[in-house]
Amino acid sequence: MLSSRALSTCRTPAATYPCKVQQQRLRPAQQALRFSTTALLPKDVTVTFIEPDGNEIQATGEEGTNLMELAHENDVDLEGACEGACACSTCHVILEDKIFDSLPEPTDEENDMLDLAFALTDTSRLGCQVLLSPDMEGMRIKLPSATRNFYVDGAKPAHH
Repeated sequence: MLSSRALSTCRTPAATYPCKVQQQRLRPAQQALRFSTTALLPKDVTVTFIEPDGNEIQATGEEGTNLMELAHENDVDLEGACEGACACSTCHVILEDKIFDSLPEPTDEENDMLDLAFALTDTSRLGCQVLLSPDMEGMRIKLPSATRNFYVDGAKPAHH
């Protein structure tokens, strides 16, 4: 698509005359932004948390929200003792293979905390480190049967 204006007015101290403006090509994304901002709005993503007793809780959140926050907003029993600072393993979740494989590799800090998690699996991640994205639509997230909270072990989790 060419920009809509091909001629402009050029001025010099002595005269004003028509001059050709360089035509520029707009990429498709730029074309869309000229007419709509809808593409910039975060999309809603719906996932299902599966609690250890088999209870399923469907939750919908905006793209970019982490799984721990989404769980807390929907009264899912996922502790998150460090409030998302990647300093504990109480928001440990077990993801589906295809989603786990599509995520960026965990950081060293996350891997260190996962080493402390109860019932660690090959597809375990910390919920505070996994951000919702449109490809997670319909994902099923399993919660482990227990967590290890070294600061207040045995306490009933309270959402922050």
